[in-house]
Amino acid sequence: MYHRILVAVDGSETSLRALDEALQLAHDAGGQLQPLFVVDVPVMAYDVPAYDPTYVRNALIEEATQVTDDAMTRMRRAGVAGTPRIVEADPVADDVAHCIQRAAADFKADVVVIGTHGRRGFQRMVLGSVAERFLRIAQCPVLMISAHCAGSPAGKATPPSETVKEPS
Repeated sequence: MYHRILVAVDGSETSLRALDEALQLAHDAGGQLQPLFVVDVPVMAYDVPAYDPTYVRNALIEEATQVTDDAMTRMRRAGVAGTPRIVEADPVADDVAHCIQRAAADFKADVVVIGTHGRRGFQRMVLGSVAERFLRIAQCPVLMISAHCAGSPAGKATPPSETVKEPS
């Protein structure tokens, strides 16, 4: 089955659901888990006096550390091996989906677990979808965990909506 599992985390309820599913998958398979947080510092398209992008970056790094520390605590509790990872997207040349793909290749992931909000229509067009972009470029199977099971809190066993994409 899957022994090297990468899960994208960002601290959202949806990513916590993905983490819970990845923990269960890793536990059942005796696999190794790598929670991944991608720090994506937005490019400021305008000049603001006294704007220092390091404040934004530092806040995002602090958030990433908290999220990955929480993931490590959950991994220990579940008896799952692995180490969380934080990567930074290049604000000019990268997007989060490509960072996840590179991290999955570096980790030699057998599967990537990622949460999806399942947006449709105008919201999807405006906000985009990291999960959808990642699914299009993935080079390994992808397990997408839907936010639509939001009626139950993360950490509870509920059947997730899922899509598995096998590489072509």
